[in-house]
Amino acid sequence: MERTMSVEDKIRRAEEIYYKRREQQIPMRDVMKTTKEGKKDIKLFKKMIKQIIICIAIYGGFYTIINSNYIFSEDFTNKAKEILSQDINIKQIYSGISTKVMEIINNMKIEETNTEEPQLTPEEIQNNDENIGGAEAVLTEENLNTENNIPNEAIEENIPEKVEISQEEQDANYIKSTIKFIKPVNGVISSMYGERNPTTPTVPKQHTGTDIAAEVGTKIVSATDGTVILSSTKGDYGNHLQIQTNDVILVYAHCNKLYVKEGDTITQGQEIAEVGATGNVTGPHLHFEIRYQNRYINPQMILEL
Repeated sequence: MERTMSVEDKIRRAEEIYYKRREQQIPMRDVMKTTKEGKKDIKLFKKMIKQIIICIAIYGGFYTIINSNYIFSEDFTNKAKEILSQDINIKQIYSGISTKVMEIINNMKIEETNTEEPQLTPEEIQNNDENIGGAEAVLTEENLNTENNIPNEAIEENIPEKVEISQEEQDANYIKSTIKFIKPVNGVISSMYGERNPTTPTVPKQHTGTDIAAEVGTKIVSATDGTVILSSTKGDYGNHLQIQTNDVILVYAHCNKLYVKEGDTITQGQEIAEVGATGNVTGPHLHFEIRYQNRYINPQMILEL
């Protein structure tokens, strides 16, 4: 006989079914929650690994720079200072490049002209051959019967050979022909222009001027007329001047005092500075330098120092 369930029994039965179903769903939620937390942990772990790698790279870069014996070596630093101390004139560089390009173009045109052979007609070729044959016969007969013939070897010896001069010699000849110089200071030459073997590491091996040793305070006069285009106290040159005459620049470096400033017009023989020992030096002297179209010229090729 079927049992009749009361309302309370039905409610109790419904609650039991509800809680059973709820107990079955709870584990699934826990699993999903655990999976999400695991993914979050993996992301954090990857982020931490990236940060560690970046830190190692930064530390390695600093370690390499600090322990590099070349980048911060004294020789490298001196070379950088020497390059930075040089004054670059864009107009002079452009002018020098333009001159070189025109010289190359002119040389190419001359070579093309020399290599072109004249086009002769067949009749002219035949006549030339006949003339050459007749001339050879006459010369042979004259060589046998004439005592006044001059051998070809002697003629070739009397022809002067073409002597090629360097670019520096060309520049020096041009400067001497256009500008008159006087000695800027009385003293003894302590270092010549060109390659040298200095005992002091800070002194560059390639010397771009001539050093004239003298006592501190000795007056320096301008070797030419000109205009002061630079009056500076910075760099390896110490207190130094640049005076331009036409397209030539004269440098007076390592001075004790400077008497003139940028823009001043200078006359030859005017006192412009005093001998000193400022900048990168080993003793008091005047560093006298001549530049033409951004090229250095040996001062002793132009005047007696």
